[in-house]
Amino acid sequence: MPHDVNLVATIAIGFVLAAIFGYLADRLRLPALVGYLVAGIFIGPFTPGFVADAAMAGQLAEIGIVLLMFGVGLHFSASDLLAVRGVVLAGALGQILLATLLGFGLCWLWGWNTGHGIVFGLCISVASTVVLLKALEERNLLQSTQGRVAVGWLIVEDLAMVLALVLLPAFAETMGGNAEAGGGTSSAPIALTILLTLSKVAGFALVAALIGPRIVPWILIKVARTGSRELFTLSVLALALGIAFGSAAAFGVSFALGAFFAGVIMGESQLSHRAAANSLPLQDAFSVLFFVSIGMLFEPAILVEKPLEVLAVVAVIALGKPIGAFLLILALRYPVRLALGVAAGIAQIGEFSFILAGLGAAYGLVTKEGQSLILAAALLAITINPLAFATAEALERWISGRFPQWSANFGKRRGRVLAVELDRIQVQARKREHEQARKITEFIETFPLFKAIKPDDQEELLLLFVPKAASPGDRIVRVGEKGDAMYFVVSGTVEVDVNGTAVKLEAGSFFGEMALLTGDPRTADVTAVDYCNFLVLSLRDFRLFMSRHPAVRAAVQAMAEERLAMNRAAANGSEYRDERLDQGAAATDR
Repeated sequence: MPHDVNLVATIAIGFVLAAIFGYLADRLRLPALVGYLVAGIFIGPFTPGFVADAAMAGQLAEIGIVLLMFGVGLHFSASDLLAVRGVVLAGALGQILLATLLGFGLCWLWGWNTGHGIVFGLCISVASTVVLLKALEERNLLQSTQGRVAVGWLIVEDLAMVLALVLLPAFAETMGGNAEAGGGTSSAPIALTILLTLSKVAGFALVAALIGPRIVPWILIKVARTGSRELFTLSVLALALGIAFGSAAAFGVSFALGAFFAGVIMGESQLSHRAAANSLPLQDAFSVLFFVSIGMLFEPAILVEKPLEVLAVVAVIALGKPIGAFLLILALRYPVRLALGVAAGIAQIGEFSFILAGLGAAYGLVTKEGQSLILAAALLAITINPLAFATAEALERWISGRFPQWSANFGKRRGRVLAVELDRIQVQARKREHEQARKITEFIETFPLFKAIKPDDQEELLLLFVPKAASPGDRIVRVGEKGDAMYFVVSGTVEVDVNGTAVKLEAGSFFGEMALLTGDPRTADVTAVDYCNFLVLSLRDFRLFMSRHPAVRAAVQAMAEERLAMNRAAANGSEYRDERLDQGAAATDR
């Protein structure tokens, strides 16, 4: 070909093979993501045939992680995280410590030094949010108590890994690594480095909490009012990727964490469900590339050269971590079912493991063998993760049958408190959704004119309207004025004066459309009879909406022509009466 097509080839072949192997995996009753991983192996550098651009695939996968974490933020509010803090803070940090010690123990047995052991242990201590979300969605557990706790657990793990990524360069030389790997390290004391890191993360959270909820929803509403679906989708993606990149550049946090906070901020907008629906196809597509990129990094030879080491790492990930998490949750006095659900969800590793391993390798703290072990163990752990969920379900049934009294009562109080709090948050979210649906329903009942348009367009129309109120006697429209808006009467009564003929309009009526359709000046005075509330559609928004909904425009045009005919008839009648009065006056004079 005459030009470089690495990007197109990587995406095209990656998607084609992912679709084929994903379908075969599904036919074999395996998760589709196993097929995506196999597709990555086939186009990776360690198998014959086409070799995709690994660096490019990795960056595409990073976009997938950003979009997926953005989706998590859309559905997981700050209230959720605060509700589960009692179990996820102590539990997640304790599990990271335990898994790191287990990984360090393996490295000690293999004869690795202390620094290598600590970094390797950290790499296998944190689970993949991408894998967890896929597993929860497949089992319809994302909105369950254990699902929301598991997501909160991994958010705490991600925050801990952000801190580890920032602090690793500062500790590299102390742990036996290369201090110059990152282009030189800061001469500041470690305590100061830690303080600066925490200050950056806190500063980012503060900015996101104070400024984000005011700016992001405002931007979405402004864009939604344009009526352009592609512009709205583009704006959602721009905000997600822009906040993710900006947070990484300005505050040093990860892209994934920045995208998560972008989702949390956008989730407070009344357009959050529309943003989620518009970004979902891209989330799905790029999350596939994430798994393909993992498969590309897998070196099959490690299974032959180091089979016992691979099995040992898989055992720590698939057995050590879940058992540790299970015991920690029980120690915190939460129910067995919750403990088993969370334990199954974290029995794998993913994106942060690879990022941390790459940074550790740059500073000489992770060997090539260590990276291969992490990738091999990740691939195997992700593949067998569905077995962890099946095992958790079987264990729950066995414990309930073997120890029914203990299983039913253990952690019951804290579990009930947690469930009630999460349910309360969910009820509030549903109440907001129902309130918005009620507004749309009432609007359509008041103005049946818009009944035929789609629900999404009805919501968009509500965004176009500007509310306005008037007191008795207020003049809303004057004769001769330029038509700049159309008025819909929500409540109250107005009087329309056309050539001395008064017509009263009540709730459900509208006026001002003729001047917008014809471009002529206003031909009537409109005065509020009592306290009135209006929804006002500006000239620009009127033209925009009517151009996209010709049926509504035709109905408005027909009503306007009918009113115009009535006004002309009233005007002619008035002229006829005036003429008769003049003739009568003349006769009297004679």
